[in-house]
Amino acid sequence: MGILDGKNIVVTGVLTDASLAYGVAKLALEEGAQVMLTGAGRGLSITERTARKLSTDIKVVEFDVTVDEHIVSAREAAKAQLGRVDGVLHAIGFAPAVCLGDDFMAAQWSDVSVAMQISAYSLKTLADSFVPLMTSGGTIVGLDFDNTVAWPAYNWMGVAKAALESTNRYLAKELGSKQIRCNLVAAGPIRTMAAKSIPGFQKFEDVWDDRAPLGWDVNDSSGVARTCVAMLSDWFPCTTAEIVHVDGGFHAMGV
Repeated sequence: MGILDGKNIVVTGVLTDASLAYGVAKLALEEGAQVMLTGAGRGLSITERTARKLSTDIKVVEFDVTVDEHIVSAREAAKAQLGRVDGVLHAIGFAPAVCLGDDFMAAQWSDVSVAMQISAYSLKTLADSFVPLMTSGGTIVGLDFDNTVAWPAYNWMGVAKAALESTNRYLAKELGSKQIRCNLVAAGPIRTMAAKSIPGFQKFEDVWDDRAPLGWDVNDSSGVARTCVAMLSDWFPCTTAEIVHVDGGFHAMGV
């Protein structure tokens, strides 16, 4: 018997089998959940191919968080396939290249607004879509990268992640009366396609394992997946508006 037996889970952000969301979807299936994936734009066909590695029965629904019509169409697809939704994984993030790198001042609002909508406001967008199907309460879990400090090269994506953290707190406040929990999992650096798009990502790799009390393996996302699945389960019934760090303890160490 798995900790997600009988649960219906929507997972966003699966692109390849190296995606953090892929590990969550895989473990959720192993723990008894029925899973629906979402994909967007040119990546939709990639998500559909990757989904077949998980199960031939998994449905992939188009959901571009910048397209208002998808809020309703994804909800209708989830209702048709799952009926009720018990949990949603938010694993959505994007920033134009100019928002990352060595020059924080280079990005204009037209660039930053894209990062903010896709990486932060999208948490509320997912709630708009799937909360109406959380008829027995539920949980929203988002993947985060702790932004209590300024990181090299992360720049406006760091600002967007800080906005994500604030959005999570306000969603928790708004949805608590519906018995819907909203939490984030702040993961340490993992080698994913998203990480490869960050200039200077190796700077994180070089110091994380040395400074984290438990050590850190940038090639192992299993700890992140296990924490997300636990948060999607009923094992944290009184936890909301929280950021759970899965980073080997790095976040709590001094210079």
